[in-house]
Amino acid sequence: MRKIKNAFMTLPIHHKTILLIGLLMLVSFTFYVSVLRYVFSIYDRQIYEKSSQVLNMSSVGIENQLREITNLSFKVMSDEPLQQYLLQLEKAETGYEKNSVRKKITNRLVAYAGSEKYVYSMIFIDNDKNIMAAGNREGVSEAMQNELVALGEQHSGANAWYTGGDRQARLLSVRQVKSFIGGAFTLDKLGTLVIRVRLDRIVQDQMQHPAEDSQLLITDGREVIYPTEPSVSESEIESELKRIQPYGIAMFEQGRNFVARAHSSYTDWVYLYMTPFDQMFKQVQFVKQLVTVIFIVIFLAALIFGFRFSRSITQPIAHLIKKMRNIEKGDLDKLEEAALGDIPSSPQNEVGLLHRTFKMMLQRIRELIDENYAKQLVIRETELKALQAQINPHFLYNTLESINWLAKVQKQRQISEMVEALGFLLRSSVNMSEKWITLERELDIVRSYVTIQRTRFEERLDFDMEIAPEVGTARIPKLTLQPLVENAIHYALEPSIDPCRIRIRARADGDKVIIEVEDDGPGMTAEFLQQLQEGQIQTRGQGIGLSNIQERIRLTFGDEGTMVMSSSPGSGTVVSISIPWIREDDDDVQSDARR
Repeated sequence: MRKIKNAFMTLPIHHKTILLIGLLMLVSFTFYVSVLRYVFSIYDRQIYEKSSQVLNMSSVGIENQLREITNLSFKVMSDEPLQQYLLQLEKAETGYEKNSVRKKITNRLVAYAGSEKYVYSMIFIDNDKNIMAAGNREGVSEAMQNELVALGEQHSGANAWYTGGDRQARLLSVRQVKSFIGGAFTLDKLGTLVIRVRLDRIVQDQMQHPAEDSQLLITDGREVIYPTEPSVSESEIESELKRIQPYGIAMFEQGRNFVARAHSSYTDWVYLYMTPFDQMFKQVQFVKQLVTVIFIVIFLAALIFGFRFSRSITQPIAHLIKKMRNIEKGDLDKLEEAALGDIPSSPQNEVGLLHRTFKMMLQRIRELIDENYAKQLVIRETELKALQAQINPHFLYNTLESINWLAKVQKQRQISEMVEALGFLLRSSVNMSEKWITLERELDIVRSYVTIQRTRFEERLDFDMEIAPEVGTARIPKLTLQPLVENAIHYALEPSIDPCRIRIRARADGDKVIIEVEDDGPGMTAEFLQQLQEGQIQTRGQGIGLSNIQERIRLTFGDEGTMVMSSSPGSGTVVSISIPWIREDDDDVQSDARR
């Protein structure tokens, strides 16, 4: 089961759609066939019930008429005038007397036979094998006479049915006539009464509304009683009699028939009511075929629709995947062609939006490639200029070393200190290989800068530092404090002729380092301070602005690094920096997420 599930999950969407639609249609068809079979089983049972009802009513009616024939034979046998005639016939000695009595017997039989609808003829066979007949007088062979007489003797005065008649009257009622004296029968045999019954007319009258092309077949298990010329063979009848169910579909030579069976307890006959199946279920078969054809058409239409629907989804995606694979292979020359390719006609659906997004992505990639190419050109040009500019710093360092040597020879200590400070300051500024330095090294840069500025401002510049020993190894971005001291000299010391005190304080506060640069200059207004923080007012020359320092702290430390500047006119200025305490031995500084 898991293999089938995995195989299904790995199928393309197109095949999944077709498979699901086909599976749903097959499930629907299976459900339809089951329901249809159940409905038709109910319909077959109702047909049988109706056929059985018709068959039972017909068989009861036929048997009632046969009982009437039986009563008629008893009535004729017990008729008093006929009994007297028969006794006279037994006593008659001359041929004339016998013929005269036979004529009276015949007239009496005619009186009975003429009033009966279902009697074809009445025949009386006397003890001398002479025949007296009333009605249609077909001849009776000598062999049949012997059979009829023997059948009458076998039943000894009771009615017996003989089914070996001719085409006109296959069914015969046979009864041995005995003498009736004083209201009681004696054992004296007077002859045999035979009534030829019109069974075909009885059946026609009882089957008043038979189904179209339906027929009733009556058999005693050995031969067919009705009709005289059955449309089915004896073997087919025998096979149907062996059926367990009282109804079903039988395959006869002339075609399929729906057969209902009933058994008569009166005559021990079997009634078979046969209806041509194709004729009976013609409309039902038409409905079955029509529904099946409609289902097949719907199934094919669903497959075609599912195929086209899935193709409308998968084809644009496959086209898009092909473009992506070309891009994956590095075929960047076809980016513009891929970006300007065909977009589905419905750009508002998911597939259309996917194509539009891919097109925009390719256009953006092209823009980034062009932009990156332009940047690479700028970088190469910058590298070339940097290589060219390396000559100037080396020449400048050598020149400063020469000046420092001459100052020491001339015992000009102040000039020597200023030149050394300038050289250190220049090396620290030009060397950008180090992004992070310790607080101590940053303070060395500040000291070199202050040494140079003291040569200019002398005793007006009052500079001191209060640094906690434990924070000396803390790491900070390079050139963070020097620009702040430069701004303090520029905005606090230069505008005034009075001495200005600039102080740097550093201390630990939990896992953070707090650094403050404070001056006691004239201070700044809130508006000027805001412009200075936003970078609208630059420091003198090409210095680093406060906004640059603040942005570098934010990019380096994120929300954990802050720089706050507070000032008011006449109260000086304080710049406070709070950064995480990153020690010098931290190996992850350069790869920290705060870069």
